[in-house]
Amino acid sequence: MKINLRAYMALFFGIMIIALTMLLSITISKQSGDTIKREIGNSLSTTAYHMADKLDSFMWSRVGEVEVLSQIGDIHSPHDITAAQSLLDQLKASIPVFSWIGLTNADGTVIAASDKILVGSDISKRPVYQEGKNGTFIGDVHNAVLLANLLPNPSGEPMQFVDISKALTDEKGNFTGVLAAHLSWEWSRQVQDEIVEPLKDELSGAEVFVVSKTDNTVLLGPGEMTGTVLELNSVHNARKGENSWLVEKWPDGKRYLTGFAVGDGHHDYSGLGWTVIVRIPEENAFAPVENLKSYIIKLGTITAVTFAIIGWLLAGFITNPLRKISKAAHSLRLGKETPIPFIKGIKDLELLSGSLRDLVDSLVRTESNLGKMENLAHHDLLTGLGNRVALDQFIKQARTDSNSLSFLYLDLDGFKKINDSYGHHIGDLLLQGVACRLKEITREKDTIFRLGGDEFLVVVETPSESVEHVLASVANKLITHINKPYDIADAKLQVGCSIGGAVWPDHDIDPFTVISYADDALYVSKRAGKNKFTFHSKKQINEMPGA
Repeated sequence: MKINLRAYMALFFGIMIIALTMLLSITISKQSGDTIKREIGNSLSTTAYHMADKLDSFMWSRVGEVEVLSQIGDIHSPHDITAAQSLLDQLKASIPVFSWIGLTNADGTVIAASDKILVGSDISKRPVYQEGKNGTFIGDVHNAVLLANLLPNPSGEPMQFVDISKALTDEKGNFTGVLAAHLSWEWSRQVQDEIVEPLKDELSGAEVFVVSKTDNTVLLGPGEMTGTVLELNSVHNARKGENSWLVEKWPDGKRYLTGFAVGDGHHDYSGLGWTVIVRIPEENAFAPVENLKSYIIKLGTITAVTFAIIGWLLAGFITNPLRKISKAAHSLRLGKETPIPFIKGIKDLELLSGSLRDLVDSLVRTESNLGKMENLAHHDLLTGLGNRVALDQFIKQARTDSNSLSFLYLDLDGFKKINDSYGHHIGDLLLQGVACRLKEITREKDTIFRLGGDEFLVVVETPSESVEHVLASVANKLITHINKPYDIADAKLQVGCSIGGAVWPDHDIDPFTVISYADDALYVSKRAGKNKFTFHSKKQINEMPGA
């Protein structure tokens, strides 16, 4: 399709405007996108921090309640077990998160407990007693052992507790027992809902994880991941005290925007070092960014098109003087002797038209088609490979360079049948496909020629050792790839390939004679059943008909 000068200028300015607009749009969208990404990431890290702080604050409150309860006389010096029992039941009723709270004697036997569960049981071997008798003990999340079958469990899922225990002493400072409590881990999900629920529209698809400090086990998270070990950069960074976010690949192979923080305690409660992770799938997290980019690019495109139209109108006015020159140049291109008009009034156009009048003849008549002519002379029109003219020049240069070369002469097996069955057009497409495969599987320094029909010649540098073995390997690779089906015109076509090989100057000092030897070896492959490679030898020549 031909366009006039006005259209060309309008197109040029339109492309420039579009390119500049797109560059500006992409720059703005990138900066805006980065800002939004940071805001979303900071939102996740802030959510993780609030969750960690909420967990520690909650634990601090429960520890304080156990501390206060341990100071009550009926608890630290239980003369009346009934009164102690009443206090424990009252605490559990007031604060249901206490799944069980009990009082032991100095030997670790439970003497009072909420709902009288485990009363009379020996828990002296349990960590809640062993650690608690040394002071105040706060234990990490663990599965229920003694209470698993004694407490109501409507969900049926394994029960998990956080332990709090406090050593008790009498007025003289003598150890009298332990006040022990098990907090239901379900309270953590309530904290999670309180933190995440208000942000569910902003953080669509967000998931919260609480990870243990001791072994990176997931204490709270989606059901399938609870109890698994989480080894992530976000976890390790949180352990260093960082409160930030990053995009990382998770064990499921997907990428998530991940905010993280670590619980560092609350007031005088030092905390258990839980790491809180809040993640959102990357595509969900950055959807607003992509929407913003798309909007800016669309707006930029509309603006660019508008200015391009304006440019088209302006180009009509600007290019009026140039149309005369373009028409004259077009006539010259067609071979007509048309003088270039001399444009007056505009200095640049006067200079342009005057220069063109002096130069256009030589430019149009001597240089317009030189490139095409040279290319057509040396390349096969169908496949773009070198032709016999190019081969002649190649051989002349090879004789000058004195390099040793190997010739692989190829002929397609079954090509005539495809040509006859599907027509020459399909045959030409198949030849183009074969040429493409030859280019793909040969090295850049190897040279490929199409000698005519379905015959090709591949020239490779002769290896220094095991020539026949190396050429056989190359030839077999060619045969294997050419034999693969070709998808052409909704049909799967297949051809074979027979190859003959010879080496110059080992087999003869004349390269063209060596090529003929490779051709002879090719027909030995044909007679041997096709789809084979044959290396030239004197014995084969002697066996040729008429030899």
